[in-house]
Amino acid sequence: FPSHDRWVNNINEVVGVDDILIHLGDWSFGGFEKIQEFRDQINCKNIVLMLGNHDHHIQNNAENVRKLFTHVAHYEEMKITRSKKEKAESFVLCHYPIISWNGMRKGVMMLHGHQHLKREDRFGNGKRMDVGICGSPDFRPYHIDEILALMKDRPVSYHH
Repeated sequence: FPSHDRWVNNINEVVGVDDILIHLGDWSFGGFEKIQEFRDQINCKNIVLMLGNHDHHIQNNAENVRKLFTHVAHYEEMKITRSKKEKAESFVLCHYPIISWNGMRKGVMMLHGHQHLKREDRFGNGKRMDVGICGSPDFRPYHIDEILALMKDRPVSYHH
């Protein structure tokens, strides 16, 4: 994996101070002492964290570290509206890939991390995608518009 500094620089280059960064887990991969340090280096004020398998300190709220984030959860269903003219897009967010998720037959997209998949391997059944930055071509977070463009032509899954 690239260095911690490269992660921080790449995040700050594409995520603005007033944007919302949705991080799909393993924030504390570098250990407890890195949680605050990493957060202090990210310019974005609004970070939503889906807990990953390395985030037990955050899950347990050791030393009140959850205060560093706008929201912390294991799983979320979210609607995102890009503009008043466009319909809301629906997502299921979780660190782990889910093979069958709520709304999958209706085009709801499942975004996850955990697997560190690259290129075409990033995509699972239907509209499921590993959006971890290590799978991003430029090793940076995906913008919502990129995700929507990549998912646009993917078939809705009818898998149970």
